[in-house]
Amino acid sequence: SMYVYYTDPGGGSSSWIGAVSRSGGILQVVSTTKTDTFSTASTSFTDITGLSASITPRSTSSKILVAYNVQTGGPVHSTGQTMLRLMRDATPIAVGTSVSNRTATTTGMSGNQAYTMESNSASFLDSPATASSLTYKVQQRNTTGTFYVNRTGTDTDSSTYSRSVSTITLMEVAG
Repeated sequence: SMYVYYTDPGGGSSSWIGAVSRSGGILQVVSTTKTDTFSTASTSFTDITGLSASITPRSTSSKILVAYNVQTGGPVHSTGQTMLRLMRDATPIAVGTSVSNRTATTTGMSGNQAYTMESNSASFLDSPATASSLTYKVQQRNTTGTFYVNRTGTDTDSSTYSRSVSTITLMEVAG
């Protein structure tokens, strides 16, 4: 922090004032890039291995801007879906409202991504109100079949198929 000693031009008052307002400024950035693949056939939410990031806010008034981009592929001719949700420690955040039998998720994709991948992106400004260490991660669940991260469903060993990266980035925003 920087302060300046200010004296009123009329000489009536003087005080130390903050020279730089840090509200809204980015205090720190943490990012994880997942370059390997992951697969799951789980119908329950499962952590995507290697796709998490931890941050310790400098103040309880700070907010954390969380952004992720996850590349997913699915089984051939599937009517299944894969669903992703953002977590702060053990708490789901940035999820829709669960209505009746519908699952509350952050993002998701339909099946039949056997030959291509789909990009699932989200960003969320979290207000954790703590100065303790936090871990943000992405979880995945499927309705049926095996879905993948950073590869297609078929993953044929050919130059016409690709492997990709997925990322999660955390930015502490001064409150």
